[in-house]
Amino acid sequence: MKIGIQLMVSFFFGKGGEISTNRLEDQEISVLALHLLQNCMIYINTLMVQKILSEKEWKKVMLPEDYRALTPLFYTHINPYGSFDLNMDERIPIDF
Repeated sequence: MKIGIQLMVSFFFGKGGEISTNRLEDQEISVLALHLLQNCMIYINTLMVQKILSEKEWKKVMLPEDYRALTPLFYTHINPYGSFDLNMDERIPIDF
């Protein structure tokens, strides 16, 4: 639960992590958008971790305890303040 709250604060960074409206419809849209962003981030993180773990070097190094500790709930690579170049003609270079 703590990670979910930290993610909410990072995604709603402009208002101190709070939804800034009293209208229920707007709150619902904000929370649904947050869930969509979280799910997309977790999906991309899972693909990145899978790609890294498919490399032979990591298979030699990883212990069962390391696999149990893996989680796709990291977000330190996300920059909520920067600009993002979006090219809809190119795919994200992650193997599926």
